[in-house]
Amino acid sequence: MSDDPLPPSSPTPAPGRPTVRTAAVIPAAGRGVRLGPGAPKALRALGGTPMLVHAVRAMADSRAVSLVVVVAPPDDAGEVKSLLDAHALPERTDVLVVPGGDSRQESVKRGLDALPEGYDIVLVHDAARPLVPVDTVDAVVEAVRDGAAAVVPALPLADTVKQVEPAAAPGEPEPVVATPDRSRLRAVQTPQGFDRATLVRAHETVTDDVTDDAGMVERLGLAVVTVPGHEEAFKVTRPLDLVLAEAVLARRRLNDGF
Repeated sequence: MSDDPLPPSSPTPAPGRPTVRTAAVIPAAGRGVRLGPGAPKALRALGGTPMLVHAVRAMADSRAVSLVVVVAPPDDAGEVKSLLDAHALPERTDVLVVPGGDSRQESVKRGLDALPEGYDIVLVHDAARPLVPVDTVDAVVEAVRDGAAAVVPALPLADTVKQVEPAAAPGEPEPVVATPDRSRLRAVQTPQGFDRATLVRAHETVTDDVTDDAGMVERLGLAVVTVPGHEEAFKVTRPLDLVLAEAVLARRRLNDGF
């Protein structure tokens, strides 16, 4: 692992296509209170290995990604670096650990600020999505390479969605005000991919609190496109999600030698 990574050479581009390097930023500074007390969510074990390590490997498994920037809890950056040093990661991918901020948005900004020159595509990936398949990562990168400023992997919704008037107090009935057309709705995942200059501009311009980086690009009035997501790229937020992730990982190890 390198503290001051230099951009390694990328895979050979297609004829007529210039070499474009890709870095991934993984904000992992949150505490993950919905998983209960204990270690920060990103450091919870999945199959005996911290989720963060799985997430870093998921990015590094893509031959397009040559640098992963992990944004750690400010007081635990040294611990996170030691943890990553202790686990085998693809040698072709550099890993850099930087301290995060008080919010996800600030942590991503700090990860962006730490990127060396020479990286034109940036992926932003949730540490709590440890099992995203490499094909999904590659599809996002390819869409940015093809000219999209912002790309999100997304899945159609299986459930009908209701828009409600929020209750005055938790547990009270909430009036339904609309039923959106489910065919036009998507559940978005990560990694989200961006032209670097676009993402930097979004973080310098948008100060409102947003739930994802693609939403910041939308605030700039720029187009965001989707590519097919994957059911195994779900977010581990609740204890039940961790049970499901363990089952997916066990199946991979049994069937694929993962």
